[in-house]
Amino acid sequence: MISSVPEFAVVGHPNEGKSSVLSTLAEDDSVRISPMPGETKECQSFPVSIDGREIIRFVDTPGFQNPRKTLQWMQEYQGSDETLIKEFIAAHEHKPEFHDDCSLLQPLLRGAGIIFVVDGSRPLRNMDKAEMEILRLTGCPRMAIINCKDDETAWLAKWQQEFRKHFNAIRLFNSCKATYAERIGLLESLKAIDQDLQPQLDRVITVFKQDWQARNDQVAEFILSFLETGVSYSRSLHIRPGTDETALTNKLHQEYESYLRNLEKKCQKQMRSLYKHNIFNLELPPQSILQEDLFAGKTWEFLGLNSSQLIMAGAVSGAAVGAGIDIAAAGLSFGVFSTIGGLVGAAGTALKGKEFLTGSRLLGLRLDDQRLQVGPVKNIQLLFILLDRQLLFYRHIINWAHGRRDYENNLAAGNENVAEVAFTAGWDGRQRKICYRFFTELQKSRGTEQENTRAALLDLINSMLQEISGEDVSS
Repeated sequence: MISSVPEFAVVGHPNEGKSSVLSTLAEDDSVRISPMPGETKECQSFPVSIDGREIIRFVDTPGFQNPRKTLQWMQEYQGSDETLIKEFIAAHEHKPEFHDDCSLLQPLLRGAGIIFVVDGSRPLRNMDKAEMEILRLTGCPRMAIINCKDDETAWLAKWQQEFRKHFNAIRLFNSCKATYAERIGLLESLKAIDQDLQPQLDRVITVFKQDWQARNDQVAEFILSFLETGVSYSRSLHIRPGTDETALTNKLHQEYESYLRNLEKKCQKQMRSLYKHNIFNLELPPQSILQEDLFAGKTWEFLGLNSSQLIMAGAVSGAAVGAGIDIAAAGLSFGVFSTIGGLVGAAGTALKGKEFLTGSRLLGLRLDDQRLQVGPVKNIQLLFILLDRQLLFYRHIINWAHGRRDYENNLAAGNENVAEVAFTAGWDGRQRKICYRFFTELQKSRGTEQENTRAALLDLINSMLQEISGEDVSS
C-alpha cells in the first residue's frame, strides 16, 4: 500500500450490510445506514485513531452504477494492468452514468485493499459475478465478507464457491452481533489477503488489544470509584425540637436513593463514551433486569448473594453477616424501612427472595447530640448488587455492535435471564472475601489496609471485565 496507514474500501449493495460492517469495524455509530440505493454518492473515509494517532482507515463507497459496462471496458482494455484503474477513471470520470463507479475505484487507485460485503441470505446474481470480476481485475488485495444477518445459510455454499474464484480470503461476519473478539478475528483474516499487509495489520491488532485493555482498566476504575462513593455516602442533619424524625429519616433515605441512581447513570455514561456509543440511545432488552429500578424488590431478588452465600462470605472474611446495625435512640422509628415495594434497606429486601435477616439496614442511622446521621451503608448486599448491575451494563455495551440500528426492536441484545444475571452469585469464597474486606475497610478511616483492599477489588473487577469480553487482551 502507498500509505503507511492501512486503508480498506468497503464495497457492497445497499441493505446488505456494507455500512454496518464498516460502522462496527471502525467503532463509529455516525456511519449512515440506509436501505435506499444511491444514498452514497461519494467515498467517505472513517479513520480509526487511538491516542491521537490514526492506525487504520475504512472507506465507505457507493455501489456499482454500471457493473456490466465497467466489466466490458476492463476486459477489452489493452494497456498495462498497473494502469487499469487510472485509465478507467480518466476515460469515464466526466460521464454522469459512471460517476459512482469512478468514485468507488478512487481509493483502490491509492492502493486500498477491498472488503466486499454481500448478504448471504439471498441467491447469487449475474450482476454480483460481474462486480466480483471487476474487483479481481483491479489486482488489489481483497476479502469477501458474507454478512449473515439472519443465520440463513441456504445460499451460503454458492457464495463461497464463487468467492473462491475472485478473492484472497472469505469470512462469515454478522456485523450486527460482532463482538470485540470477532472484530479482531476479522482483522487477523485480512492479513491473509496480502503478505505486505501483515506487518501493518500486526501493529494495528497489537494497538487494538492494548487499547481494549486500557479501556477495561478505565472501566474497572469507574466501577470501583462508583462503589466507593456510593457505599461510603453519609449525611447528617440537626434535629430541631418537635421534628418528625420518621419523616426526616424518610427524606434522607429518598435523597440517598436519588443520589445513588444518578451516580450509577454517570458511571454508565462514562462507559458508553469510552466504547464510542455517542449518537444512538442503546436500548436495553425488555427482559433485562437492568430495566428494573436499582431499589426495586425484583432487583434485590435476582442480583447479589442469597442468604447462605452472604453468611459463608461473612464467615470466611470474619465480617459481621449482613452488616446490619440495630439502633434505637430517642424514639427514632425504623418503620419506614419495612416494605419491599418502597424503600430498600428493609429486612425483607436486605437478602434475596423471601429470606429475611432481622435487623438488617441499608444505611446506618445514628442520633447523637440532636443530630441525625444517615450512612455509610451497613448492608454489604448493596455492594454486590451495584457490582452486578455495572457488570451487566458493561456486557451489554461491549456487545452492542456499532452497526446495529434495531433500537426499537431490541432483537436478542444482551439476552439476560435469571440464571445468568447475578455475576457475584457465581463467585468463589476468595472473590467474595475481597468484597467483604473492601466493604469493611471502607467503613474505617483511610489507611494502608484500605489501599490494599481497594487494589485487590480493582484487580477482581478487571479480571471479570476480561472474562466477560471473552478476550485475553494481554496475549
